[in-house]
Amino acid sequence: MSAPVSKSPLGELLRLFLRLGLTAFGGPAAHIGLMEREVVGRRGWMSRSHFLDLVGACNLLPGPSSTQMAMTLGYSRAGWAGLTVAGACFILPASLATLALAWAYVRFGSLSQAQGLLYGAKPVMVAIIAQAIWNLGRMAFHGWRLALAGLACFAAVLAGVPAMLVLLASGGVALGLALLAMRRHSRPAAALGLVWLPAGLGGAASSAGLVSILFVFLKLGVVVFGSGYVLVAFLKADLVDRLHWITESQLLDAITAGQITPGPVFATATFLGYLLRGWAGAAVATAAIFLPSFLLAGLVGALAIHIRKSKLAAAFLDGVNAAAVALMAAVAIVLGRATLVDGWTWALGLASVVLLVRCKVNATWLILAGAGLGIVLHEFAL
Repeated sequence: MSAPVSKSPLGELLRLFLRLGLTAFGGPAAHIGLMEREVVGRRGWMSRSHFLDLVGACNLLPGPSSTQMAMTLGYSRAGWAGLTVAGACFILPASLATLALAWAYVRFGSLSQAQGLLYGAKPVMVAIIAQAIWNLGRMAFHGWRLALAGLACFAAVLAGVPAMLVLLASGGVALGLALLAMRRHSRPAAALGLVWLPAGLGGAASSAGLVSILFVFLKLGVVVFGSGYVLVAFLKADLVDRLHWITESQLLDAITAGQITPGPVFATATFLGYLLRGWAGAAVATAAIFLPSFLLAGLVGALAIHIRKSKLAAAFLDGVNAAAVALMAAVAIVLGRATLVDGWTWALGLASVVLLVRCKVNATWLILAGAGLGIVLHEFAL
């Protein structure tokens, strides 16, 4: 498996993904919106259609999709070294911030929920997601069939259908239509088998030893499909209900820590690892839950270009891409309802759209400004 020929200095990757890791609030859809703006819009590292292919492929993988997207982009620029740098820089800020919150939580028995920071940062992230949906949607919905598929996927997600089922169904329908078209015109080519078989690892022992923590979080890194928010259900099932390692209250505090820090929500594992076994537990849980992503993202980066050479695989990916944009749109609706709750948040969200689209303001500065304004507004209860 050879790395791409096109290289980029590792320092450039380090600076970009470290900055994203420090400022990317709002969950996977917002993270991908930021990456699209930086990688396609500002730097021109790849075409928007290729970026969309990577988004669709990463959505099919277990684990944190936006973290895997960062790793795949790093691979596309500098091979395995780029993947490692991009992934580490995107993960470490969130993990270290969450670790600091875990230390404060254990030491002082409480956790500041930084409501003001989220109050101001999230409207900006909604605007970033909306812009990314517009840009990627123009590439994904090329043709009325894919546009119709996108609408169906959007409705299905809002109705509560699991995201992975929506992705696979959309890809499968597109693949079936491509097969029918090929049979009308020529003999069908051999299909590319895309089989995802995440193997469930054995359950952990009842005590939270380091080996037990390793296997529990490694299993989560392999079997959790969808966004980081899906992780919450798995954490409750394993750590609260089955193993009784933590209480529901502690789980809620850990999720809060993952929400109020930038970067991947999977950094919640760092908080939980610290609660279970201190510094060593935090390191083991973090490494275990993210390790599968490094391997899977490298596979996507290596195969993405070749998939487009197969008509059937490309058709499947077109269907997945349409569903991926629909998933982002559904997330934007849900996040918008929870975020745009008053005149201040609506004003901040609309102003962010104008500044992003018309004035081309750097999204990082908008996020920081929104977070600062949110803290001020929350402090004075405006």
